[in-house]
Amino acid sequence: MEKYVIKGGCRLTGEVNISGAKNAAVAIIPAVILADSPCRLENLPDISDVKTLTYILESMGAKVEYLDRHTVEIDPRPVDTDTVSDQVARRIRASYYFLGALLGRCRRAVVPMPGGCNFGIRPIDQHLKGFSALGCDYSLDNGMIAVSAPRDLHGASVYMDVVTVGATMNIMLAAAKARGLTIIENAAREPHIVDLANFLNTMGADVRGAGTDTIKIHGVQKLRGVTYSIIPDQIEAGTYMVAAAATHGDVTVKNVTPKHLESISAKLVEMGVTVEEGDDTVRVVCDRPLRKCNVKTMPHPGFPTDMQPQITTLLSIAHGTSMVNESVWESNRFKYVDELRRMGAQITVDGKVAIVEGVDHLKGAPVRALDLRAGAAMVIAGLVAEGTTVLEDVKYIERGYENIVEKLVDLGADIYRSQEPDQVMDKIG
Repeated sequence: MEKYVIKGGCRLTGEVNISGAKNAAVAIIPAVILADSPCRLENLPDISDVKTLTYILESMGAKVEYLDRHTVEIDPRPVDTDTVSDQVARRIRASYYFLGALLGRCRRAVVPMPGGCNFGIRPIDQHLKGFSALGCDYSLDNGMIAVSAPRDLHGASVYMDVVTVGATMNIMLAAAKARGLTIIENAAREPHIVDLANFLNTMGADVRGAGTDTIKIHGVQKLRGVTYSIIPDQIEAGTYMVAAAATHGDVTVKNVTPKHLESISAKLVEMGVTVEEGDDTVRVVCDRPLRKCNVKTMPHPGFPTDMQPQITTLLSIAHGTSMVNESVWESNRFKYVDELRRMGAQITVDGKVAIVEGVDHLKGAPVRALDLRAGAAMVIAGLVAEGTTVLEDVKYIERGYENIVEKLVDLGADIYRSQEPDQVMDKIG
């Protein structure tokens, strides 16, 4: 099992290039099967979730060719099944986007219950509610979700009981080739939803209003293959911004859309960090003590829940008492707090609220990555801790962060991968 070994105390400086957005890529890759000719996807992040999804497509019959690490050409025409095997698909949550995509292509889909990070209950009831409105029946048998449209897919009005990114995107996929008009109200507004809409529209779909709380989709009969470039990853960018602030560094984050980062930038500025925006860059400089602040996660354009563990780690070394309110997911998203406590953080969790008492420093310790974003938070903790931190279960981190070790080393961090635990412990000793 691979581990990260991190020696803290190094100030991050320099430039880092941000990869394509994981949360956009994992919906756009399944969407390719809606096309009647090959698609070329560019600026894909080189991460395990992307590789898993392209492997699933290959197992369904699609021809997949990587032109380089970030560009893949997919020919969906040979796909001859409406079923996704459960052997690989259970590893990631994004496999559920094959429900909407297969419904649009075949009017039937059989997909395993989703897997991915285990930080709380993430039901798919809103997905199924939307599919039902479009004329589908569904059942759950032996861990597989079967959805079909016996009388064809038809447009409908769908009101989301809660703001949900996954259900919004899945219903968009199914509705793109449905008969008539579909209206999604109380829709999620994240940048990756806009990116999916742009991809579908480039293929010939008619999707309007993405980025607002009402999305209208006029179904079309055919979608064509296209060349499309994925947007930059908002959460990867935010993670490096927080890492720069935590290490009192000076880092220019490149290949970003600064507007997507406004809620993160605002909190860093509130904490005393300097944030300078360029056309496609954000420079983060921290040359003073960090101040406390309160954070509440919200659907976009609010502070993203996927940045909650990282900002909590930063607040753990800020002066004063801060409060973090998790309003998107249940309190299990704070499970990583126990790992931070092992490093000396003083954090108390009460339901969906964490009270963070800032400490002067963290101390290196053996810790684990409990999920993707919690793992990124533990990397940040290791970067600022006194001594050496050994971080296990890094497979979660590499689901969503391309070359994180190499990028941090280029910024001056003392971090490396290890598969030799005895040597790791010798180094600590």
